[in-house]
Amino acid sequence: MLLTNIRRVILVKINKIGFSITAAVMSFGMMSAASADTNSVEQPKQIEIKVASTENTVTKNDLIKKLNEVFPNKFNFLSASDFQMSRGHYYPEDKTVRYDLNFSKKVQGKDVYGYITFVGEDLEIENFDYQPANVADALFPAKISKEEAQKIAEDFIKKFPNGEQYQFDKNNSDSYSYYSNNLLTEPIRYSFSFIRTKNQVEIFDQRIHVTVLGNGEIVQFYSYPMASKSVGFDDVQKVKNKDEILEKIKENLQVQLQYQINYEYPYDKRTVELVYSPSGQFTGVHALTGQWQTESGFTQDLPKAKEIETIVPKPLAPRQEGITPDEAKNIAEKLLKVDSDEITLTIDSVEEQTDYNGREVYSISYMYNYKNGGHGTVLQIDKNTGELIDYYDIKNDVLGELGKTDNKNKITSDQALTKAINYLKEYAPSYLHEYALPINEPYADEVSGIYNFSFPRVVNGIIVSGDGIHIGIKFDGSLNSLSISHLEFENWPSTSNIISEEEALQRFKDGLGLKLQYIMQGSNDEESHYSLVYTPIFNDKGTNSFDATNGEWTSMFNEKDYPVISHPTAEQELNYLIQNNILEVKDSSFNADATITKGEALKTIVKSLTYFYDEYNIRYEEQVHPQTFENIGPDHPYYSVVEQAVSMGILNPNNQDLNTSALVTREELAVWYVRALGLEQAASHNDIYKLDIKDAKEVTYTGYVALADALELLPTENDLFKPKENVTYAELAVSTIRLAHKVYENRVNGYRYY
Repeated sequence: MLLTNIRRVILVKINKIGFSITAAVMSFGMMSAASADTNSVEQPKQIEIKVASTENTVTKNDLIKKLNEVFPNKFNFLSASDFQMSRGHYYPEDKTVRYDLNFSKKVQGKDVYGYITFVGEDLEIENFDYQPANVADALFPAKISKEEAQKIAEDFIKKFPNGEQYQFDKNNSDSYSYYSNNLLTEPIRYSFSFIRTKNQVEIFDQRIHVTVLGNGEIVQFYSYPMASKSVGFDDVQKVKNKDEILEKIKENLQVQLQYQINYEYPYDKRTVELVYSPSGQFTGVHALTGQWQTESGFTQDLPKAKEIETIVPKPLAPRQEGITPDEAKNIAEKLLKVDSDEITLTIDSVEEQTDYNGREVYSISYMYNYKNGGHGTVLQIDKNTGELIDYYDIKNDVLGELGKTDNKNKITSDQALTKAINYLKEYAPSYLHEYALPINEPYADEVSGIYNFSFPRVVNGIIVSGDGIHIGIKFDGSLNSLSISHLEFENWPSTSNIISEEEALQRFKDGLGLKLQYIMQGSNDEESHYSLVYTPIFNDKGTNSFDATNGEWTSMFNEKDYPVISHPTAEQELNYLIQNNILEVKDSSFNADATITKGEALKTIVKSLTYFYDEYNIRYEEQVHPQTFENIGPDHPYYSVVEQAVSMGILNPNNQDLNTSALVTREELAVWYVRALGLEQAASHNDIYKLDIKDAKEVTYTGYVALADALELLPTENDLFKPKENVTYAELAVSTIRLAHKVYENRVNGYRYY
């Protein structure tokens, strides 16, 4: 199905130990990962448009009352003056008015915020996002189990209209993280998805998502927007025989050999493999009429599979080789020019960066300013070619706010395709010989007025799934968006010794199943009817490709099977670290009582406290500052870990070398933990500490050991700290979780990002 590529800009009280310690505050940094590109036609994000109106009869108190009905006694600590209200639409032509209620307040010295969207005459909650002041009891180990959290979510959705019609969808729950790890300093979140049913048949686009913290508190809720008026549904009693449809699909099924780019844990690791996938001529069959469902609607005749034809037969010269920042700015100004005296374009910055594909780019931040506000975003231009590689037009959104939307005649799909090719030749010519004309029909977004095209990449005459050019053309023929993902691989798999196309086709036929769903074709308010559609599924898992070499069913986002470790004292902690991609082990025979090296210990600590995206971290560190240790350069396996540990204050940058292969001792670990809490200055005054332990003479860093013991990070046993004893994986797992709790307790305003 269509994927929406949404890019979001992600915009210590210590126990008294004989004296008062004021902990230093350190800032965490969050590394964003590139979102996956696909050959599905990309739909650009919708930007919410705020409007003012004198016809608004809904008051702030109405919204507060509704909020308290859904969450009784949850927000008693807030007064009406703590809330702010706004009213708006999601796009200029949107007829549905939504009301937003938000609040931000300090509670016990920490920021609490919430954002709620109400829609319809009954002011039903469509979106809810809440950050409580203190969620310490939601950190690992969680107060409630996943099963208990699911029961809380199920009871919650019953409060909403038609809530009893929603059923748990296990296949779309437990969302993954874009990072290679989840933080120990963040609360455990259980995510659940529920899909609405009618006549015991799922309604494809009617879902509710609920997030429950590990302490049982609901903090997120989202309901997919409902149709603005009553809708019709096909009669489930009139569906054609399932076996009849199954045979029809088998008779017409075709498969295609493709390169598939896979995104594996951690997500900075991309691989490419040869797979067989259905040709994409259709997405389903109408259950009443037997018509084929395609991207552009239902049709009696099956569309023919398109031949691969590149956009241009031979390479074209780059738009402009080796451009300067000023030249990039000039290109942007011409592209972004808007014909209105009420709007002023401002280029805020032109920054030279390396993107997630390793390309040198200029990232250009800009703003459209007008009387009562403004909108801004970022576009990217390739430094070496002067070509546009990432762009989304917000001019229409701004004009819509000013009441100046343009209602030009709608061009046809074929005309839009011609426009798309011309724009690509103008803005990104050097890529075009490597990309094919669209294989699938464009997605026509009637609401936003945009045709969305996908031009798949071609390597060795084979389509690449997961790497394409996505371009949006407005119904008036203007450019709405352009995104080019061009991933590099040293070796593309060979087609020798692969499964034959005939065998692959038979495998798909043998694994074919059907799922009956209600699907609304198109997104126009006038198309308010749900059709019953049989959607093909394969291998009972929804996967639609298998490895052409070994014949195993595969997925673009490979799920990782985690080994389960047994241990007498640290079993829970070890498995939690493993399942959150903080600790990596080969299999369940792993010996957790083995001693751990400094490199692996640092890696575990860093990934416990900060989001970590290894490939991005390496590029970032190289750009920001030179390497810290002479023997730990960019090619070293622990380079990004070490540099991150330095930036967090865990490692002392004054040392010349670091032996990551050496085993870490309890005293060294104590030093790292205390530094991670920002207490190095307090710990450095050895003369004010007295260690009442039997092996005090063996301790070199008295202050660090005293604090690590007092904070119960590395407590003594039988009056022995054992400073020179090497740390085991099990000991590190337990103590790192203790550290994470202390970091959370001492964060400022609820946030602490390295």
